[in-house]
Amino acid sequence: MALPPPPAHVPAEQIGVFPLTDGTLTYEDPFASLIPAYHDGPAAFYGPSAYMGFEGAWVLRRGEDIKHVYRDTEHFSSGGAASAAAWIGEDWKLLPIELDPPEHKAMRDIVSPLFTPKRIMGLEAKVRQTAQGYLQKFAARGHADFVAEFTTPFPVAVFLDLVDLPREDMDLFLDWAHAMLRSTILEERADAIRAVKDFLVDVLEQRRRSPSDDFFSYIIAAKIDGKLLSQDEMIGIAFNLFLGGLDTVNASMALQFRHLAEHPADQQTLRDDPSRIVVAVEELLRAYASVTNYRFCVKPFEIAGVSMKPGDRVALPTSLAARDPEMFDRPQEIDFSRTTASLTFAYGPHRCVGSHLARRELQIAMTEVLAGIPQFKIEEGAKLPVRYGPIISLEALPLVW
Repeated sequence: MALPPPPAHVPAEQIGVFPLTDGTLTYEDPFASLIPAYHDGPAAFYGPSAYMGFEGAWVLRRGEDIKHVYRDTEHFSSGGAASAAAWIGEDWKLLPIELDPPEHKAMRDIVSPLFTPKRIMGLEAKVRQTAQGYLQKFAARGHADFVAEFTTPFPVAVFLDLVDLPREDMDLFLDWAHAMLRSTILEERADAIRAVKDFLVDVLEQRRRSPSDDFFSYIIAAKIDGKLLSQDEMIGIAFNLFLGGLDTVNASMALQFRHLAEHPADQQTLRDDPSRIVVAVEELLRAYASVTNYRFCVKPFEIAGVSMKPGDRVALPTSLAARDPEMFDRPQEIDFSRTTASLTFAYGPHRCVGSHLARRELQIAMTEVLAGIPQFKIEEGAKLPVRYGPIISLEALPLVW
C-alpha cells in the first residue's frame, strides 16, 4: 500500500525510518540492536509508516518527552488515536482510552473496579491453578514452544475467565487480535475489527436477556450521572478490554522468558531466591516494554526540536523509553535491584487500568515455571521470530530443559 506523503510542514531532514510498528517479521532481537541505536539519533523524527505501518507519525524516543505528551492534554488528544471504529466506517470510541479529561475519568471509574488490587488478589488461586494446568501439559516432555503452549494460552485463559467468555474460542479470538494489530492488509484488519464488534454486540444482547455476575452484565447495568451507557459506549469499553486482554500480557511474558532462557545467571538468581521475582518482573517490564501508544496533536507545539501541527499523529514507543540512557542508568543492563519507575504501563491519566492484573499474572507465571521445570534454554539452532506492530511480539519460543 502506498503511504501518504509527510505533511508539508515536516522538513525532509526530520524524516526517518521506524519499522517497529509496521508489521515486519524479523529474526533479529530489536532490544539488543535496533532499539538502542535510536538513542544515538535525534530526539524526535517523522516516520512515514510509524502509525501501524499505514500512516505517518512523529516518533519520540526520550522518556521525559513521552511523559510530557502523556500528561499534556491541552496540546495532545487521545481521541481517535486508536481509531478501530474508523477502519469500518463507524465512530464509536475505544473507552476509556480515546477520551480526554474530564470525560475520561467517569468512564475510567466504571472499568477500574474490575481491576483493583483486592479483586486481583481474590483471583489469585484460580490464576495460579491455570498456570499450573498449562505447565503440567508439557513439563515432563522436556521441551515446548513456550509461546504456543504457555505464554499465550495462560494469560488469555485468565482474561477469558475474568470476562466470562469461552476458552474454547481462544484460537478464534487470537486470530482476530493478530489481524487487528499486525496485519499489513487493510481488508484483513477491517474484517477482524468488524468481526469482534459484531461478536461483542451479540454477547451484550445475550447478557441483556440473561444477566449474570460477569463483566458484560456489569457494563450493561453501569451508569454515569444516573444514566445507563449507550450501546456505542458499551461496545467501546468491551472492545478495548477484549483487545488489551488478548495481546499485551502474553507478548510481555514471552519476552521475559526469552530473557531468562538466554541469561542463565539471571534465571538461577530467581531460582535461588524466588522472593526477588516481584522486583525482577518490574525490571523485565522496563527492559522489554513493547507497546507503542499514539496521540493526536490538537494545538501547535514544539518538542524535542520538532514542530508539531494540529492533526499530526504522535507515536509514544515504550520500547524506546525503556532503553533511554537519559532516563535509566545502564539502560541495556538487566538489574534485578533497579527501582526506577518505567513507562511500560503508560503515564498520567491514561495509565493502564489493568496493570495490577498484568503484574500478578507475570509474577505467578515466573514463580510457577521456575518451580515446575528445571533450568531451561533456547533449543539449539532455533530462530526466534519477532513481529513488529503496536505491540512487539515474539511469535515462537522453543525451549528445552
